[in-house]
Amino acid sequence: MAVMLGSWRQGGSRQGAADLAAAVELQVLDGQLPLGTRLPAERELADALDVSRTLIGAALDRLRENGIVASRRGAGSWIAAPGRRRRGPLAPVGDGSIDFTHASSPAIAGMAAAVDAARGRLADHLGDHGYQERGLPGLRERIARRYTERGLPTTPAQIMVTNGAHHAFVLVLRMLTGPGDRVLVEQPTYPNALEAIRAAHAIPVPVALDPSGARGWDIAGVDAALRQAAPRFAYLVVDFQNPTGLRLDAEGRSRLGTVLARARTPVVVDETLVELDLGDDPRHGPPPLAAFAGDLAICVGSASKTHWGGLRLGWIRASEDLLGRLVSARYAVDLGSPVFEQLVLTELMADETVLDRRREELRGYRDALAGAVHRYLPDWTFTLPEGGLSLWCRMPEPVSSRLAVAAASHGVQVAPGSRFGVHGGLERWIRLPFSLPPDRIDEAVRRLSAAEASVRGTPASLDAPIA
Repeated sequence: MAVMLGSWRQGGSRQGAADLAAAVELQVLDGQLPLGTRLPAERELADALDVSRTLIGAALDRLRENGIVASRRGAGSWIAAPGRRRRGPLAPVGDGSIDFTHASSPAIAGMAAAVDAARGRLADHLGDHGYQERGLPGLRERIARRYTERGLPTTPAQIMVTNGAHHAFVLVLRMLTGPGDRVLVEQPTYPNALEAIRAAHAIPVPVALDPSGARGWDIAGVDAALRQAAPRFAYLVVDFQNPTGLRLDAEGRSRLGTVLARARTPVVVDETLVELDLGDDPRHGPPPLAAFAGDLAICVGSASKTHWGGLRLGWIRASEDLLGRLVSARYAVDLGSPVFEQLVLTELMADETVLDRRREELRGYRDALAGAVHRYLPDWTFTLPEGGLSLWCRMPEPVSSRLAVAAASHGVQVAPGSRFGVHGGLERWIRLPFSLPPDRIDEAVRRLSAAEASVRGTPASLDAPIA
């Protein structure tokens, strides 16, 4: 707690309690102290911060008055920040507005040719019933080969094709959890996963990421959460994490896999963005987390971010035993994925140059977005991601939700940081995707600058030099 708060006194301020309360509130808004986090005892915190217990008590009183902290005699104090209201879906984008909410690209080059090729192969399937609860063998073989090439030996028998990665996650969720069960997640994380967990009446248990840290993942915190909360499974995105863009290195995956295996906790590894590696050699990334976590790891992937969301195809990679259970659970939801779309994806996956062109395109989009943020919003900071589809930007003031509202009136739709938090917060953060052409990106950030100026009451920076 002391390390997290850092230099919390405001210059030469003598208002120690007010400064400490403000520092704690900022950590809550940034998502580093999620709702439910138990605070240290007053005596321990006073010793760690080298202040009096009177000051600690006064700061806690301020936080209780503002509804940020709750306390009960004999039970201590914990974070109880406002913001429990569930967020609704993002507002639709109207005419003339720029959609900066969806981190997804238009159809990949070569889609029309793949459709034509698939049409010729469709005749081979018209004579059977068309139900493929596991997916077409040819597509499953191609997916399995990609896992093997990444360092996780996989057979087609370990693959099931689904209607997108989110569909895959929901299938696992239905099989592994019941009402009241806990699911460990990162903070921040993918909003639709949180909505699915809540819809299943399960409880997301957050472990905060540190976007500015060397590794990002608090593996000791994950270990503690596994022991204390006993979640039914964990949901993690270790490759270009949505929204932070962080990627866990091989050493971190080894440690994290060991922690999960020791706790016997299944883990759903969302690999939706793994193939959008924008580095110099995208084929030599770290091995999948499943290579370290063993048979309790369930990988979910998707063609939505790499090829096109309109295909609505994804997959699950798991042990044959676990996959058999998932197939049985699937009958309560659907009876398989469309054959024609699977034929199209099989054609696309046969040509690796298609993805090479997509990666090259996204490098340019990413750099265009980074340049636009430096130019129009020079006091925003971010770490340039090595892959994925978005920048996770830190703002100088906690105004993310207000900015999202103001941005709509300036013709650009953005997702506030609070959408990515288990219980809201993250008000200093906002996700900006780089899935639009550079001219649209530039215009979107220019409009966002004008919206920020209206929120903060400062002039928009329209011609600032690139830092």
